Formats: sequence, structure tokens, C-alpha cells
Amino acid sequence: MISRLLLLLNTIKYLKNRQIFFRIFYFFRKTIRRILNFQYPYNIQRESVHLNFRCSISYHQWISNNIFTFLNISKNFSNDIDWNYLEYGILWAYNLNYFEYLNQNQIGKEEGVNLIYDFIGNIKRNTIALEPYPTSLRIMNWIKFVSYYNLNDNKINASLYAQVKILLDNIEYHILGNHLLENGFAILFGAYFFNDLYLYNKAKKILFKELDEQILNDGGHFELSPMYHQIILYRVLDSINLLQNNHQFQNELMDLLTQKAKKMICWLNAITFCNGDIPHFNDSTYGISPTTKELNNYAFRLNVIQQTEIKNHELSDSGYRKIKKKNYEIVVDIGNIGPNYIPGHAHSDTFTFVLFVKGEPFIVDTGVSTYEANRLRFQQRSTGAHNTVQVMDIEQSQIWSSFRVANRAFVIDKRILNNEISVSHDGYKKIGVIHNRKYFFYANEIVIVDNIISNKNYICKSYLHFYPGRRIESRDGIFNIDNIIINFNNSFSVKEEIYNYCKGFNQLLESSMLSISFYDKLETIIKIPSP
Repeated sequence: MISRLLLLLNTIKYLKNRQIFFRIFYFFRKTIRRILNFQYPYNIQRESVHLNFRCSISYHQWISNNIFTFLNISKNFSNDIDWNYLEYGILWAYNLNYFEYLNQNQIGKEEGVNLIYDFIGNIKRNTIALEPYPTSLRIMNWIKFVSYYNLNDNKINASLYAQVKILLDNIEYHILGNHLLENGFAILFGAYFFNDLYLYNKAKKILFKELDEQILNDGGHFELSPMYHQIILYRVLDSINLLQNNHQFQNELMDLLTQKAKKMICWLNAITFCNGDIPHFNDSTYGISPTTKELNNYAFRLNVIQQTEIKNHELSDSGYRKIKKKNYEIVVDIGNIGPNYIPGHAHSDTFTFVLFVKGEPFIVDTGVSTYEANRLRFQQRSTGAHNTVQVMDIEQSQIWSSFRVANRAFVIDKRILNNEISVSHDGYKKIGVIHNRKYFFYANEIVIVDNIISNKNYICKSYLHFYPGRRIESRDGIFNIDNIIINFNNSFSVKEEIYNYCKGFNQLLESSMLSISFYDKLETIIKIPSP
């Protein structure tokens, strides 16, 4: 009981006062409304205007004949869709309620309208429907769909306007971060669709404040997840599309959106590997967000940025660095885990890295396959699931539940030269340890030196996770992985182990890793042969 209380206190202390206030406010308001049997109106008549859009990005999943596939799991509902279907977890149910599938190329007007009508007819029984995050995405997706088909449907309009009003009453000030941005984008879409100046001013207020805070100087989204960066960039580009082609209001937001989009595109291209993959840091995985190529092409169509503007962008305050040599690309994480008050997608992975050799993944982040609050989720966020150092089986950052972090590692020293990085963090300060990691980048060799600074000797482990299909061969303490040679100085034990690589949500592939045990210092040398 006491340890649980400390965990909560060490989590709450990082929250903003605004988050705490709205958590309390929403809790008591919900309790009072339950007693009073309060219900929102589910239909509010309101005239809409037709909106124009340039071609956006087609949804990548497939639905047909009430067969829905999300997170690599399919469900056939036959005739009756269960909008509350939770057997595959809350995130699967959220995806069902997002209605992103309305924007796939294969869906027709009749099928889309029938799905919307079915949702409207079941909204009173749908416990997930009116949560603010899925409501935000659904508002945008419905508006894009009805605009594409030039529909002026009173039934859809009345439901849409009611949902916008419900969202306004439940803006996620208690969560903030990408959730609040999604609320703002949705309200902006509602403002244009219903020609509503109040909605426009509300959206403008949210977006000016949040985009200014959440998009860092180097263009990275401050939650430091490349996948969520892609998602937020997609929303920014869709909003630019909305403003470019519809002119109900003054264009105060356009300069802000364009400026942020340019920075975000440059950051994304800087961190993307030459084969198009992003490093799977902080809840990133395959098949959820638009790809970097898709986002680039969308930005080009909107004339947001030119191809020549993307090159030679420097990563800085997002905490990532990318080093590119002729035979390899490496992205290293030398920053803090994310904004203190919203580390929901953060992992205990300070000083991890991802290495691609000759355009192919070699040492990888293990990724994420679930958001459910279970042992697998904890393991995938843990220090041992990343290419960094763990001391005495202690977590660098105190992750718990699905999206919680209590005490966490902070970077306390950072020195960066052209081909050398030295960084330290205090994630093990409770046992009197500072972890210093140095990277040295040469044409065909990477040297990583880990120093454990302490008055005591602790057993430490460094981990290297290899992409599926990579074969490890060892001889006399030297490891050969597909002709890439790795050796370790000052280790007293190196073990080959099996881990589960996350190919996507609900998709795990067995792969190989090395667990390297040492005391106060470890030197890892990775030699990459010339072509």
C-alpha cells in the first residue's frame, strides 16, 4: 500500500496544476451528472457548408462487408456491428470508432453512409463513442468523407454537431499533449464545416498555444515518438488543406501551421532511414501512421515545402542525433524521456540507439505490440528491451501501468562533437550510480564506451537487439553477425538470448539479442566491412 502511494506521488509531482485541476473537476462533474441522470443531446440540428479538399492520404487498412481489420486483428461482425467490442482491447475498439476507414480508396458512398447511420443509431449504447479522443478523430474523418462526396445529410449533420458540442465540454486538459492537439484540430474542422466563429476561435486558441509548445525548435514533436510525430504532422497538413481550400474565416492560423509543418517535415526526414523506416522509439511501430514518403508527397501537393528544403536538417533539442556514413546510419537517443507532465508513450530507454547497415535494419528497437496494462506492455517499455545499460536489474525510469512514469532518468551532462558524443544520466542515482556513455563514429566502425560511475561495484548489463533473421556466430569472444564483427572489452559474460521483436501491434517475431555483463566499464566495438 505504501509503495503504491509513493508510486502515485512520484507520478503526480510531475503533472501540471491544470491537469490535476481538470482530473478532479471531471471526476466530480461525472459523479454529479450520474446522480442527476444527465445526458447529452445526440442530435442538434445545424446547417453545414460544403468544404473542398485536395487529395489527402488514403487510409491504409481494409474494411469491407463489416469485416474490420485493426492492429493486425480482423473481426467479422456479420450484420450487426458491436461498436463497444472490447475482446481485442480498448485500442482496437477505439480504431473501430475513429472511422478512419472512411478514407480508404475502396470504400464507396453508400457503404460509408450506412456505417455512419449504424453508428448514429447505436450511439446511446456506445460507451466508447463519446470519449474525446475517438470523437476528435471521428469528427475529422466524417467531415472529410461527406465533403468528398458532397453530402448534405441532415441526420449526419445533426449527429456531427452534437459530437462537436460534446467534445467542447470534454476537452482533454487533464491529459494535454497530442490528445489536446487532436481536440483542437477536430474543433477547427467543425468550425469550418458549420461556419461557426465560436468554434473557430476556440480551435485557434488551442492550436496556437499547443503547437508552439509541442513542436520543438528542431521540428520534433515533444513526446519524442517518431510514429506520433507522423500522425500529428498528418493532422497539420490536413488542416493546411482545409484552410487553403475554404475561406470562411481570416487566415491567422495558416502561417503557424505552415511554419510548423516545414519544421516537422525536415525533422521527420532527418530521423528516417534511407529505406523509409523510422526508428521505433517510444511506442512507434509499423502500420499505424502515414509513412514519411506519403507525408512528403502530401506536403509537396499542398506546396508547403520544396524537396530541396528537406536536406541537411540538424536534430537538436528533441534529444536525437543521426549519424550517417557511407555504410551505416545510426540514430542515438541522448535526451530526456519526454515532457515531464505527459510521458505516456515514453520508455525506459535513455541512451538507446538504432543501427542500419547498408540500408537494412541491424540493431533495432524492440518496438511495441500492445497498449494493454499487462506484463508484455511493461516488458516492452523496460530498460532491458532497449539497446542501453541496466544496473542491477533496476529500471532507469520507473515505468508502470500502460502510460505512467514515476521517477525518471534525466540527462545531466552532454558533449557533442562531429564524430563523438559523451552523455550521462542519473537514472540510477538512488543507488549512487551515474551512467556515462560515449559514442565514437568512424567510417567503418562504431565504438561505444559505457562507464558506471560509483563508489561500489554493481553487476551491469548492456543489451543489443538484432533485427529478425540476423544470425549470430561467435568464436573466442568475437561475434560475427552477417559479416559485421562485434567484440566487447571488459565484459565477464556475453549471452545470446531470444527476444520478441514487434513487427506491429499483436505481431511478435522471435529474434536474437546479446546480453553483455560487466562491472564498471564496457567497450563495444562494431566493425562494418566496406562494400
